[in-house]
Amino acid sequence: MIQQSEIFIEAFLDNPTKKHIRLTRIQKLIGDRMLTSKLNKPCFYICSKADITELMAIRPKLRKSLGVKITTNAFYIHALGLAVQKYPLAAGKVEGDKIKIAERINVGFAVNAPQGLVVPVIKDAGEKTLPDIAREEALLTYKARDNKLTLEEIEGETVALSNLGAYGIDCFLGIVPPPASTILAVGNAIATPIYQSESNTITVRKIVSLSMAADHRVMNEVYAAEFLNFITQELQNPHRLI
Repeated sequence: MIQQSEIFIEAFLDNPTKKHIRLTRIQKLIGDRMLTSKLNKPCFYICSKADITELMAIRPKLRKSLGVKITTNAFYIHALGLAVQKYPLAAGKVEGDKIKIAERINVGFAVNAPQGLVVPVIKDAGEKTLPDIAREEALLTYKARDNKLTLEEIEGETVALSNLGAYGIDCFLGIVPPPASTILAVGNAIATPIYQSESNTITVRKIVSLSMAADHRVMNEVYAAEFLNFITQELQNPHRLI
C-alpha cells in the first residue's frame, strides 16, 4: 500500500528544488470538509484507557471457532455500535433548533488508501454480530485500498472511528467528520506494568488509550463520559461482544 509520505518523497525526488506539492482532488475535498467541521462544531474531548489483554488473547481462538479473522478494529466497531444503542445522542445531529437522532447506527472507520484517507461505513453496526462486522470490515478495507468502494459504501456515517494503533501512535484526538457528532480515536495497545493490590504483585497488561471528540451542542460531558465508559467496559469484557 502506498503511504501519503511516500507520495511526498517521490514528488521531491522528481524535483529536489520543488517547494510546493499540488493537492489531489481527494486531499482538497477532505481538507475542506474537516475545516468546515472544525470551525462549526464546538467539540470537547475526553480520554480513557482500556485493558484489552483478554481481548487480544482470545482473538486467535475466535478465528478458529468462528471461522473469520477478528481484528481489534472489529471489536472497536462493535463496541461503538452497542454504545450508541444505549446512548443515542452519540449519533445525534443538530438541525436548526433541534437534535435529530440518527435512525441507523452506521460506523465510519478511517482507512489509509493510495488515493488518500477513505472512510467506508458499516451500516447498522449495533445490530450485527462480531463475525458479521469482521467480515464486512475486511471486505470494505480491501475495496478501499483497491479503490473499488461504491458510493453506498461510503455514505450514511452517523458515528466515526479512527484507529492509529497499527502506526505506533499511543494517543491522539480526532476531528469529528461533517456527517457525525462523535468520533472515537484509538491508539496503540501498550504493555504496561499494573500493580494488583489483591495479590500484591505486578503484572503486565495491554492498555489502549481511547479518546473521544463530541459536539457540545448534542451532548454534555457527563453523557459523553458515560458513553466512553460503556465502551471501555465492553472492551475489557470482550466475551460480551462475541
